[in-house]
Amino acid sequence: MVHDVGNSDLEKASVEYKDDGQSSEEYVVDPVAERRLLRKLDTRVGNAKVLNDVSGDDLQQTIHLSNQEYTTALMVFLVAYFIFETPSNYMLKAFRPSRWIAFLMFSWGVMTICLGAATSFGSLAAVRFLLGMFEAGLFPGLVYFLTFWYKPNERAMRIACILACATLGLAFGGALAYGIGQMNGARGLQAWRWLFILEGIPSCVLAFLVLAVFPDYPETVGWLSNEERELATKRLRGLASSAHSKITWEEAKRTLKEWRLYIHYIIYICISVPFSSLSLFSPSLISGLGYTGLRAQLFTVPPYAVAFVVTVTVSWLSDKYEKRSLGAASCMLISGIAFIVEGSLAPTAFKARYGVLFLASSFSFGSIPPLLSWLTANLQTTGACTLGVPMNVSMGALGQIMGVYIYKANEAPGYKTGHFTNAAFSLLGTVLCLVLRAVYVRWNLKLGPNERKWRV
Repeated sequence: MVHDVGNSDLEKASVEYKDDGQSSEEYVVDPVAERRLLRKLDTRVGNAKVLNDVSGDDLQQTIHLSNQEYTTALMVFLVAYFIFETPSNYMLKAFRPSRWIAFLMFSWGVMTICLGAATSFGSLAAVRFLLGMFEAGLFPGLVYFLTFWYKPNERAMRIACILACATLGLAFGGALAYGIGQMNGARGLQAWRWLFILEGIPSCVLAFLVLAVFPDYPETVGWLSNEERELATKRLRGLASSAHSKITWEEAKRTLKEWRLYIHYIIYICISVPFSSLSLFSPSLISGLGYTGLRAQLFTVPPYAVAFVVTVTVSWLSDKYEKRSLGAASCMLISGIAFIVEGSLAPTAFKARYGVLFLASSFSFGSIPPLLSWLTANLQTTGACTLGVPMNVSMGALGQIMGVYIYKANEAPGYKTGHFTNAAFSLLGTVLCLVLRAVYVRWNLKLGPNERKWRV
């Protein structure tokens, strides 16, 4: 039985486990040593569309894409994402995390560079599909990887660091796009081509660093002492975190039949709609607020910078108080209200709409780490972890596909359909989150106060 141990109880925490079905013993966790271990583990472990649109040198105008073709090119990426996420998690275990993550990073970088060579809708769509195939395994693979190293009450903050770095990347991408916009025409290339080329090169180079230093499993790394290695592995005993266990068909069938997991998946679909639409169309939304061309790129930076802070803060609180469901539900509620306000404001209320966009984007992104941490905390077997995490993110791709279509070009600058659709999904996710939390609380009450199995 897995017990949910709060931070305040670490002084008296102990982990009971059975080693390979043999005799059980008790391993007492030294809280001071555990905190030192966590510090050591932590140390290791859409812009092109509007770029130079005023001068007629943006991606859409250069290769003569209609709005429908541009949207389709965005969508095929998500189709590949949906198809390849679950198989990629199996590859991560088969080839070791360091090798697989490095391969995905290098391939993703190459495909990003290839986007800079696109000359037609066909070539753009083909490269976007391959880009989605290689990117599909990165995020769910990293979330799954964290279960090899961290306990459930430690994961939301680490997932947040991954996602928050992505939001910083979006912010940096806007600033980078602004700078690269000045390169328009350099060596005969439009600025959007330089954008993809220069964004892809670091991933290719850093993939070799990942291959060299990325840790695989606590049992295999050389930078832990024998005592630290014992603590790192034994503190996770009894949790669904075994790095080496094989998933069986029986485990897979049980995971596929668990109805509660599909509520998790639907909630993730709900938040994936605003996450996708904002990630893809924020430069267009900023353009709709009265800022055009390179200024639209620059004004995408502050909302993502604020989203970084909100995401990390919400995740830290969710871990500290072990209230992942409430953290996620609160974020979705705030973002839902913000989208309603955004859609209700006059199209010419530029400053107000820009301010509300901060709330909508920050709390949309902020809900994702607690949701993923909540899911992994309630996956009871290794097989469920291997299958459940990528299935959750794959289902989210369905929401991302919907997000591609909700901001209609003919509704600029108000984009009411997009804002109200995002509001509806955010609020639906809030309700489902609270309902599932109530189910888990009820199941825990049936088990008794000392037998809590379901984490909320």
